[in-house]
Amino acid sequence: MSYECQLVERPTQPDLFIRTHTPVQNLSQVMGQAFGAIAQYLGQKGEQPAGPPFAAYHNMDMQNLDVEIGFPVARPLPGQGDIHAGQIPGGQQVVCLHIGPYDKIGAAYEALTRWLQTHHREASGIAYEVYLTDPTDTPPEALQTQVMFPLK
Repeated sequence: MSYECQLVERPTQPDLFIRTHTPVQNLSQVMGQAFGAIAQYLGQKGEQPAGPPFAAYHNMDMQNLDVEIGFPVARPLPGQGDIHAGQIPGGQQVVCLHIGPYDKIGAAYEALTRWLQTHHREASGIAYEVYLTDPTDTPPEALQTQVMFPLK
């Protein structure tokens, strides 16, 4: 797959998230639990997500990923327990769309890294994946994930 990387300007977005550490092989289970807990909390508050679910990776240690798993929300909401209130940072970001299985997403990261080198830009160090399609009802080859690198 070829990737079209784009520089975009995004506003800051309030979010709710659970931050955890997990090996990559447990990631889908951990994500399912986190998304479920946050969705339940939003329901208790009479709120809905303001967009698709996301993960923010603070490292790429596949044996001990440091990841925030959450949803954007329309307005700042309080956290509760393991659910934290935060923000998806605004500002310049380089983004691309990955279509296909999650285990092939490394190619999107490589394309974004090449874009950074070509354009002499530096990423903030946190990588975001926004899950535009639901893996429970989308075949792996049709999954759509937007990968974003906020820039310094």
